Amino acid sequence: MSNPMFRVKSVEQSMADTDEPDTKLRKDLTAWDLTVFGVAVVVGAGIFTLTATTAGNVAGPSVSLAFVLAAIACGLAALCYAEFASTVPVAGSAYTFSYATFGEFIAWIIGWDLILEFALAASVVAKGWSSYLGNVIGEGNNVFVIGGHTFDWGAALLIAVLTTLLVLGTKLSSRVSLIITCVKVAVVLLVIIVGAFYFSGKNLDPYVPPAQDTGEQASGIHQTLFSWISGGAGSNFGWYGLLAAASLVFFAFIGFDVVATTAEETKDPQKSLPRGILGSLAIVTVLYVGVSLVLTGMVPYTELATKEVDGKEVTSTLATAFEVHGITWAQWAINVGALAGLTTVVMVMLLGQTRVGFAMSRDGLLPRGLAKTGKRGTPYRITVIVGVVSAALAFFFPMGTLEEMVNIGTLFAFVLVCIGVVVLRRTRPDLKRGFRVPLVPLVPILAVLACIWLMINLSIETWVRFLVWMVIGIVVYMAYGVRHSVLGMRERKELPGFATVDGHGDTTPSADAGSDT
Repeated sequence: MSNPMFRVKSVEQSMADTDEPDTKLRKDLTAWDLTVFGVAVVVGAGIFTLTATTAGNVAGPSVSLAFVLAAIACGLAALCYAEFASTVPVAGSAYTFSYATFGEFIAWIIGWDLILEFALAASVVAKGWSSYLGNVIGEGNNVFVIGGHTFDWGAALLIAVLTTLLVLGTKLSSRVSLIITCVKVAVVLLVIIVGAFYFSGKNLDPYVPPAQDTGEQASGIHQTLFSWISGGAGSNFGWYGLLAAASLVFFAFIGFDVVATTAEETKDPQKSLPRGILGSLAIVTVLYVGVSLVLTGMVPYTELATKEVDGKEVTSTLATAFEVHGITWAQWAINVGALAGLTTVVMVMLLGQTRVGFAMSRDGLLPRGLAKTGKRGTPYRITVIVGVVSAALAFFFPMGTLEEMVNIGTLFAFVLVCIGVVVLRRTRPDLKRGFRVPLVPLVPILAVLACIWLMINLSIETWVRFLVWMVIGIVVYMAYGVRHSVLGMRERKELPGFATVDGHGDTTPSADAGSDT
């Protein structure tokens, strides 16, 4: 019997499990649907909540270069995701890929990590959506206060509605997402076109502002890991600021990996998944760079810095640059775009979370009953649970700026997927691959280095929180996952199916495998 921590679930068994009647997902999605999901989840938080503040407080005009650096790291990782998703078209994304290459323990760790990424991101972005709702209906009307505690009903209501849509069907969710995505992309293009008329090259000089000591420079666990290791001058502007900005705006690209979680619901995954992943990433990169260049060209970056007004901190948005030029209607348009943008971000983040949880439940690492699908071919039980938890987080807790926690979880997943491509090329060269990463192992190695570089430019505090979350995950796995793993139960002949015979993914049917093989 193999070591429980390193037993590998073969690609063949992963594919066979997708045909189980009680946990079968409906194949409804095309390459166009996947591209829509990709653009829907990526365009939102970055343009409407990060661009202006990062330019004003961290990087200045070089924020556009920060987006390019983050996009390069994402692009390298996206190539690896495209190969894996086309080779193992099963729900679960990085979790499923890791199970087929590194074994059960690493798969659990990455699955636990993705729970942090998707659930936390959905709640954080829902809070941002609620803030924009307050701008439209009147500040304070999106929340209510009881006993000095603020409860965000706007964020909770959004998550409840989107959870209902996901239960009703993935194809329906895709259609709704398409409509809303068209609205927000139209607003983004409006910002670029109108803003270009007020563009001045003088505002881009200096492109990389000199490092500044604001008197509140991050220190101790609040500084970036790279700054601490190198003894750098901090992360306010200068080259350190540019690098820190790249790690921050990376949050804006989070989501293209969610496309991979829908692999099992795609009609022609070998072709559609690579097109959806790479196509959506290319579209959003162009939009991000265009907006950041226009924004910093419209006004000096100092106009975008966070300011204190009447004792309260006021952060800049895309509308700030337009207000300087007296374009008052821009605030309304941007609020509409932000509401539309953040709506689809929350929807697809919830979708990703449910599919990862579904895959983990089907494998027994979470309760297997959560993997049951209904008449509409959706995992309704895990979807409802994810919706309730995310809504509760958004309703009760002040999220603050937790983007870095989401970033480090995503980057960790990217690293394992990129390494996994090299491993699976060596261990299973016989597998049919709908897409192949060029220049292996060079491209995966560059992707890993790029992701690690971004990770060390996150704060020490973020690293500590991440490690604590991982330790909690290990405890959960040892207490539940090891004993309830379907793969382990098949090895012990308690369930029919494939049983591993070594730690490298070779498998043989168990004695009572029956039709499950």
